[in-house]
Amino acid sequence: HVQLVESGGDSVQVGGSLRLSCEASGFALSNFCVGWCRKTPGRECEEVGGIDGDGRISVSPFLKGRFTISKDNGKNTLYLEMNSLKPEDTDMYFCAADPTHGSRYRCGHPHRFRNWGQGTQVTVS
Repeated sequence: HVQLVESGGDSVQVGGSLRLSCEASGFALSNFCVGWCRKTPGRECEEVGGIDGDGRISVSPFLKGRFTISKDNGKNTLYLEMNSLKPEDTDMYFCAADPTHGSRYRCGHPHRFRNWGQGTQVTVS
């Protein structure tokens, strides 16, 4: 049973930093694509990025340079490091996973993911 539990969301000032964590269970991060997206109510989940089983990382070009994705296979945990935060980064951030192989979507695209966490709120003001 795949479970994804996010943590680390908070309220921060403009220019601040946050690190989100996502503890995964029911599958191994080392074997599959995992990633992040962010969502405002009424809108589709916006791509943040992903990291595949081989450690290849994709980050949205709109966020590259400020956001970094990493994982610790030993802890089966995914991370999102966010720097130079802006008010427009305010959103609910979701951890997601594709515990299968063969998707036509690249790792990081929101349509790739099949399982989602409950989300963690990030507020920048």
